[in-house]
Amino acid sequence: MNLALWIAAGLLAAVAVSGGISKTFVPKEKLAVIRGGGWTADVSAGFVRTLGILELLAAVGLIVPAVLDIAPVLVPVTAVCWILLMVGAMVTHGRRGEAAFVVLNLFYLVVAAFIAWGRFGSWPFAG
Repeated sequence: MNLALWIAAGLLAAVAVSGGISKTFVPKEKLAVIRGGGWTADVSAGFVRTLGILELLAAVGLIVPAVLDIAPVLVPVTAVCWILLMVGAMVTHGRRGEAAFVVLNLFYLVVAAFIAWGRFGSWPFAG
């Protein structure tokens, strides 16, 4: 189970890095024209960049505390924060009628819930 939780955290961290880099460094006008990025046209560039920075921090929070064994409880805390972020993403994509992205965000939410459940529960970090 420990391995499955590490794989899930790694997968989610990779997703967070990918989304975080694009939202932080790609202009929102370019994001607005790609599939699933239309929502960026309705918000400020600062909001998009803030979400990108939060995603980059989530990537760090899902891996680094456990690897360095410094406050590894931050891993499931980060997973809970990711759940909240995904709820917002699902609402946004749902309002725009983008069902495929709602399902994708639901998948990411389930992965984060698995990490939170496992690391807060019976499988805290053992190394």
